[in-house]
Amino acid sequence: MAGIVSRIALGLAWLGDVATFGLRAIREALRPPFEGFEIVRQVYEVGWRSLPLIAAAGFAVGAVMSMHTRSSLERFGAEALIPAGLALALIKETGPLVTGLLFSGRVGAGIGAELGAMRVNEQIDALESLAVNSFKYLVVTRVCACVLALPLLTTIMNFTGILGGFVAETVISGMSLGLYWDRAFSMVDFTDYVPATLKTAVFGFIIGTVSAYLGYNTTGGSAGVGQASTRSVVYASILVITSNVVLVKAIFFLFPGAGG
Repeated sequence: MAGIVSRIALGLAWLGDVATFGLRAIREALRPPFEGFEIVRQVYEVGWRSLPLIAAAGFAVGAVMSMHTRSSLERFGAEALIPAGLALALIKETGPLVTGLLFSGRVGAGIGAELGAMRVNEQIDALESLAVNSFKYLVVTRVCACVLALPLLTTIMNFTGILGGFVAETVISGMSLGLYWDRAFSMVDFTDYVPATLKTAVFGFIIGTVSAYLGYNTTGGSAGVGQASTRSVVYASILVITSNVVLVKAIFFLFPGAGG
């Protein structure tokens, strides 16, 4: 029992350290000078280079969901609802969550490994010796890039998912693109799209903060770099999944129409 309590206490202390790290990142992000060029470069690194993975995954998820939905709705003669059901499922929950998890796997591991390698190779210390604010230059820029990139990637995931659903549906039933598009967006409203997409900015903040924290505070040489990379993916994914529960409840409270 004492061991369990000790582990819980250590976990809460770690969460407190990460929260303090994240609050520091927010405070530094609002103070000049602003590293605009570096933020744009990081958006390219974490966003544009994640685009092929997100687009391919979205297309595959949409196609599979369309086939599974058809097999269920055919029993009730409701095949006409397949496009709308797929669009709502992707936009409101599947798209944001899958994008967040894929993003944490690719970008979280990369940030943790990159900053961890810089820490153990004393590159961060070298930056500080040159009077460079290493926290703002290395951490804040990456966290901001994650916050900016993830909603855009989520939108692409939703679009390619709906496109994948169309391909699957037109192969099976021969439905035209115009009819599919009309049915897909017949039940979708801005209260479905905007809150679900904006919550991924919180996912981006969590992923950027956790991975940057683990990388920036790496110890133990090359073994520590590997652990930082692995833990970045695991911890960020767990926090994204758990925070999603809170965010969904908050969306239902703030946007009652989104729960319909």
